[in-house]
Amino acid sequence: MSTAMPPSHPELVSASLEVPPAARRARTPAGSILRQTVQCLVVMVSAVASYLIISNFLLQSVRVAGRSMMPSLADSQRYLLNRWIYRVHAPRHSDIVVLRDPGDDGFSVKRVIATPGDSIYLKGGSVYLNGCKLNEPYLAPGTRTFSDSKYLDQLFLCGKDQFFVLGDNRANSIDSRAYGPVPRRNILGPLIR
Repeated sequence: MSTAMPPSHPELVSASLEVPPAARRARTPAGSILRQTVQCLVVMVSAVASYLIISNFLLQSVRVAGRSMMPSLADSQRYLLNRWIYRVHAPRHSDIVVLRDPGDDGFSVKRVIATPGDSIYLKGGSVYLNGCKLNEPYLAPGTRTFSDSKYLDQLFLCGKDQFFVLGDNRANSIDSRAYGPVPRRNILGPLIR
């Protein structure tokens, strides 16, 4: 048998005043809607923040426009741009990079040919890096590289934080032959193929 406690007992009084959870939810639909709205906003803000962080600092999808990197990259193809690796190390020879083009302030895709301290000499349709003829297996057979000036031969020196870039389709590329070495700050990162 159970014994009844007198009504003056504090546990009995507080227990009798407590509203069951189901009744609480039924009485406050506005609170529930507000809570769901806040949760939805938190998820949306988190998603947008994640997208911005990833696309500005980690990886970004890019589409190649034009034929200046043929045959290595096709026109209208999509690739990933690695936005963080150059925070770890500088661009390297033969990297295919996205850069802010000094010629028109747009974006372009080119190959790094020379890094700071290197010299590039264009002579007789060939590229010489630091005095040695450059082996370029990524070019289409028979591709020649001529200067972009009225002179047949052209010498470029890469200063501190400067990079010499060329398109792989040398006959159809506006690159460092036209605007000279590009500063490091113009290079966004390499393409992942």
